[in-house]
Amino acid sequence: MDKAGRLEKGDGSKVPVPVGANRGISIIDLILRLVGIAGTLGAAIAMGTNEQTLPFFTRFVRFNAQYDDFRSFRLFVVVNAILAAYFVLTIPLSIVHIMRSAARGSRILLIILDTIMLALLTAGASAAASIVYLAHNGNSSTNWLPVCQQYGDFCQGASGSLIGSFGGIVMLILTILLGAIALSRQARRVL
Repeated sequence: MDKAGRLEKGDGSKVPVPVGANRGISIIDLILRLVGIAGTLGAAIAMGTNEQTLPFFTRFVRFNAQYDDFRSFRLFVVVNAILAAYFVLTIPLSIVHIMRSAARGSRILLIILDTIMLALLTAGASAAASIVYLAHNGNSSTNWLPVCQQYGDFCQGASGSLIGSFGGIVMLILTILLGAIALSRQARRVL
């Protein structure tokens, strides 16, 4: 068959993919999962230990701000702890992908689970971010004053924990993309 006939059948568009190319993607996936553990676990610990006490008129009357005063912050801590555990539990699958780069079923499973966990982490981080925004800026139409002027350390701790959580979101997006790239390369090799 001549070259024009092969091009019309679509054979000319298939680029050969090196066999070890998916191994590099799997190593990057493992590194991203390790970074995701650090981000989500750090965010859960930072928010879970976040507390500040302010004295009122006397030393016996005090105002206390803790993370569990807000349901959004409780959700944030639980979701980040779940994601840290999820990252730990998926590390063995990531190691299997390094050793057996042709594993398709487990890659599809990881992509589906990563997408579900991405939605969960985005919901928890967004709920906490809305409360942190209100704490920093307040809402003049509802007469909610910004409280970060009084509870500065508490607000800084909450804002810092959001950074770790949104870093975990970025790691999940990258692992989903890498898994999809690895699957598409396997499909090219099979065809």
